[in-house]
Amino acid sequence: MKNLKTTLAIPLLMLLSCMIFAGCNYSKGAKKDFRTGLSFSYNGFIVRDVLLIDPANKRMTDNKVQLNTQIAIVALGLNNYGLKDGKVFPGMMLLVTDKKGTTVLNAADLFAGAQGYPPASATELRGDITIARPMAAGETYHVKVHIWDKVKADNELNIEADLVIQ
Repeated sequence: MKNLKTTLAIPLLMLLSCMIFAGCNYSKGAKKDFRTGLSFSYNGFIVRDVLLIDPANKRMTDNKVQLNTQIAIVALGLNNYGLKDGKVFPGMMLLVTDKKGTTVLNAADLFAGAQGYPPASATELRGDITIARPMAAGETYHVKVHIWDKVKADNELNIEADLVIQ
């Protein structure tokens, strides 16, 4: 009888542990696209993918961009926000620096002052970057994007990439 209790207790404890962890909706990870060099790490959020998007709105296959164009960094499948009055409140910082660390573009929060969004409309966040002066052809620029949840403080997504201007 003791063996039967032990045999049943172990799977039951494993099942209970899985249910507890699944109920937490906690996610953490990192990924790197070796073709473009874009890397991202996330904590708390659920993230399907992060992409570099070219001027034709297609996924980039390298990190080379033309001067006087616009590209974007897009986070896809972003979920597990905290809710406040049924809405989500993302924050998104976008920083571009040259090889000396001099700031070329600094947007502290692209969603500053927003009154919140329905959760379904915040699953894809996009930060557009105009490739223009003071950027120069032949130079490399470092891009950092930080996305956070203004309700659930532990949720964050950090993205980095180098762009080679042609």
